[in-house]
Order: sequence, then structure tokens, then C-alpha cells
Amino acid sequence: MTENNLENRVNHLETKFEVFVQEMHDFKDEMRDFRKEMRDRDNQRAAEISELRQKQETDMREIRSSIEKVNDKIDGMEKHVRNLTTTAIIGIGAMAILVVGFVISIALK
Repeated sequence: MTENNLENRVNHLETKFEVFVQEMHDFKDEMRDFRKEMRDRDNQRAAEISELRQKQETDMREIRSSIEKVNDKIDGMEKHVRNLTTTAIIGIGAMAILVVGFVISIALK
């Protein structure tokens, strides 16, 4: 009986060990799947980040272009204001010279 009992115990332990080995294989496969899934998610995030960066770069180019257009308009306005200021100063100077001329001509009469 002891030999039979020993044989039953060995068979039982072998069965348990086989189950354990199978569970380890299953766990290993699960971990591989998990790592693969995580890599896939990382790649998806990297793709999303890349898309966002490209969109941001495009938006920044558009904003810079708009700012350059506004700066060009402001430069044009500055030139126009400078020309008007110069014309006004020349006009005021001419009027002052005319007034002085009238005063001198009236005083000399």
C-alpha cells in the first residue's frame, strides 16, 4: 500500500506540476500580449503627438505670416504718416515765412 500511496502522491504532484507549468506558459503568453498591447499604445500616442506637432507648426506658420502682413501694413502706414508730417511742417514753415513777409511789407510801407 505504501508503494501505491507513494505512486499516487507522485502522480498527483506530477499533475500539479504540469498544471503549474501550463499556468506559467499561459502567464508568459499573457505578458507578451500585454507588452505588445503597451507598445501599440505607445506607437499610437507617438503618432498622435506627431500629428499635433505638425498641426501646431502649421498654425504657427500661419500666425507668423499674419504677423508679417500686419507689420508690412504698419510699415506702410509709418511711411505715410512720415510723409504727411513732413508736408505739414513744410506747409507751416511756408505760412510762417509768408506771415513774416506780410508783416515786413506792412511795416515798410
